[in-house]
Amino acid sequence: MKVMVVFPTSTEAHFFSHPQVVTAICGVGLSAAAYNTAKLIAQHKPDWMIMAGIAGVYPHSQFKIGDVVLVESECESDLGFFTPNGFTHLADLDLAMDFSVTKHWGCPHLPSNSVLPIAKSNSMNAAMAPFINIQDADIENMEGAAFFQVCLAEQQGFLEVRSISNVVRIGDDDWDMEGSIRILTEGLHKLIDYLLASEP
Repeated sequence: MKVMVVFPTSTEAHFFSHPQVVTAICGVGLSAAAYNTAKLIAQHKPDWMIMAGIAGVYPHSQFKIGDVVLVESECESDLGFFTPNGFTHLADLDLAMDFSVTKHWGCPHLPSNSVLPIAKSNSMNAAMAPFINIQDADIENMEGAAFFQVCLAEQQGFLEVRSISNVVRIGDDDWDMEGSIRILTEGLHKLIDYLLASEP
């Protein structure tokens, strides 16, 4: 079984090493994540691709700093228009144009075993954007929606693991960067051990 883990930054990859896993850096943001995910799939053809990084948690979520989660869905939450009534997601606008937009991307590969807690996520290029809808999400990051979209289009087996480093609150600088990266590494090993043990 060929497993590849992609991290947005080398900082998030700092503590991770596994003899049976290939690692790569995809870059920060939706564009970098989309381009590099597609490129890595074409080059390496892994059985599993795992996105791993830190995330912010919304104040209403059940999760907290120091938790590590598997992401079941992603929303590119800052894709849309500002209207007189505020920001509206592109999927919720009635425009006289012929195109389709998926609001939520789901992961169809979640393990049946509860390896890690399950969370819903928003993705955006503008972290902590005050105009997006956070009601149906637990966490936010800057790459996941692009990663989901590319993997689904390429029929690539994939999972996303996020550790929570901070609360999504503008001006809140109480981040646990090192601690969240260490717990991310632990969560990754737990997930990868499960995948390898499940190999036929």
